[in-house]
Amino acid sequence: MNVILSINIPDNQLNFVNMKVIENIKKIRLEKGIPQKLLADALSVDDSVISNIEKGKRELKVSELEIIASCLGVNVIDLFTYPQKYVLEGKESEDIEAVLQIRLKKDRKEQVLRLVFGDNNLEILNK
Repeated sequence: MNVILSINIPDNQLNFVNMKVIENIKKIRLEKGIPQKLLADALSVDDSVISNIEKGKRELKVSELEIIASCLGVNVIDLFTYPQKYVLEGKESEDIEAVLQIRLKKDRKEQVLRLVFGDNNLEILNK
């Protein structure tokens, strides 16, 4: 289940320091052993920018939240709620269904089916 968080507030009207988002990002990053350089590379900024964000010397932009969350392996909302994990009530055990559609040339079909489903299931899938 994916939860999409949409925030339509100009960057200059949010104070992520007061919301502890900056502190949470640093805690999660350190807990997972993720270097500042990884976040900097993902944001296409110098390493010092991440250091300045964590020290409160540079504002964090709303547009940077999704990239940082992805690098940290968490949902954006978890940056706000850490150390608590946001879970929709009653939805913890819901199965997730995914549909993957790939357009292939005929000569690649068997190779891809074998890779995805293994040799034993290839006969069933071709029926």
